[in-house]
Amino acid sequence: MDADRFARAALSRVVEPCDAEVHTLVRTVGAVETLERVRAGAGRLARFRARVTALDTKRDLDIAAKVGARVVVPGDDEWPERLDSIPVPPWCLWVRGPLDLAETVERSVAVVGSRTATAYGEQLAADLSAGLARRGWAVVSGAAFGIDGAAHRGALAVDGATVAVLAGGVERPYPSRHAALLTRIAADGLVVSEVAPGSAPMKTRFLSRNRLIAGMTRGTVVVEADLRSGSRNTVKHAIEAGRPVGAVPGPVTSMTSAGCHQEIREARAVLVTSVDEVIDLIGDIGADACEPARAPSRPEDDLPPVDTVVLDAVPFRSGLTLDAIVRSSAHAPLTVRAALGRLERLGLVAESAGTWRKRPQRRSG
Repeated sequence: MDADRFARAALSRVVEPCDAEVHTLVRTVGAVETLERVRAGAGRLARFRARVTALDTKRDLDIAAKVGARVVVPGDDEWPERLDSIPVPPWCLWVRGPLDLAETVERSVAVVGSRTATAYGEQLAADLSAGLARRGWAVVSGAAFGIDGAAHRGALAVDGATVAVLAGGVERPYPSRHAALLTRIAADGLVVSEVAPGSAPMKTRFLSRNRLIAGMTRGTVVVEADLRSGSRNTVKHAIEAGRPVGAVPGPVTSMTSAGCHQEIREARAVLVTSVDEVIDLIGDIGADACEPARAPSRPEDDLPPVDTVVLDAVPFRSGLTLDAIVRSSAHAPLTVRAALGRLERLGLVAESAGTWRKRPQRRSG
């Protein structure tokens, strides 16, 4: 393994993901020199002394090899280039699974939301994710309970690509009740983390993990989120990275959707309700655009004003004579007779024994 890759793998064990000082060092002197300075522990870098003492990067690499994980670093063909544009890129990514990470996330959507999701939210997340996967979009999420898990399952249900970004090591299923789900994702999709194998999923790492979910995808969709939901942190990172954000509305009485409604109200997210609308928001301009939703058209929608008045005067059940329709519509007999002829050709009215009545219309939508 080359020195830069080894140094980045070591930094992923010693340094927390969003450490600004170390990021500045990596940008200015490179990963190898940064690791040497961290090991030397001069000045503020002395805070890493305990972790440096316990550092065993070869052991971390051996653990990764046992579960089929690899280290991906900037400059690799598999490195997602979008991560280079986020404020604090990761030192490296530990990647487990058969797919190519860069190719998979090139056309991908983050689907996130509340851990305490409702049945409504989980169904929507699964349906949206399955629909996106059928259209060739990878679904990226965090493997948590609720919306995240539903999103992964929806993509897997249609043999689509899905990526789970973890806050702990790639070989460490979290939550533990999602061990089978993560095993399936590792077999058919990708499990990704920026911290070394064996690392614990701490609260700060969940927050830093969210920037990767937002940063490597084309855009983020929040299905359910309360006002304090961690998925709103993902929205913040998506906006900082210049990615579009969609939010699915819920019942106005549901606090589980209150965060989504707030994001829409404050114009940080666009309201989306379908796969087509998600792709319209996140996809390529023109190629992925969708038609605005429209009500079904009906023959009576664009009638001339006279025909509308005459149609209103014709009953559904017992027919009316021409004279009765003339009186009801307040138009001349010839005008009414011409309007009835046009309405008959449209299939809106029918004549029987000198009387007229409306024809029942099949309503769609």
